[in-house]
Amino acid sequence: MKKIRTEIEIDAPPVRVWQVLADFRSYQHWNPSISEIKGEPAVGTKLEIRLLTSKGKTRIYRPTVTKVDQNRELRWAGRAFLPGIFDGERIFTLEQTGPMHTHLVHTEVFTGLVASLGGGGMDEDIRKSLEKMNEALMKESINKKL
Repeated sequence: MKKIRTEIEIDAPPVRVWQVLADFRSYQHWNPSISEIKGEPAVGTKLEIRLLTSKGKTRIYRPTVTKVDQNRELRWAGRAFLPGIFDGERIFTLEQTGPMHTHLVHTEVFTGLVASLGGGGMDEDIRKSLEKMNEALMKESINKKL
C-alpha cells in the first residue's frame, strides 16, 4: 500500500468548501489537476474523471463514489487493469477548526501489485497535483458566496 497525504487550512466553513468540492460541473473552472468530472457525488455513482498530468497529458479515470458524508467526507475508488493490480482511492476529509475555518486532508491511497513499483518521481508528481488542487480549492472556497 502507498499513501500520499496532503493537508491545508482553508479560511471558509466546511459547508462552503463542500459546495465547491461537490460541484463536479465547476471543476473545469478552478481545478488545475482535474479538468472535468462527469457524474454526481452520490454513493455508487460511476464517475468519468479527466486528470491532467504534470507533463500536460490527459488521463481518463473511471472510479466509483464510495462515500459521501456531506460537509465532512468524500471518497471515490477505482482501478487500472484488473482488480488487485493497481487500485486507487481518493479521500477528502473536512474538519471544522473554527467558525470560518476548515482543515482539509486530501489523500490518495494506492494498493495492488503495481502500487509499490511506482518510484519517488511518481509520488512527488501526485503530491504536487494534490497540493495544487488543495490551493485552488482553498481560493475557490474563500471566493464563493453561500
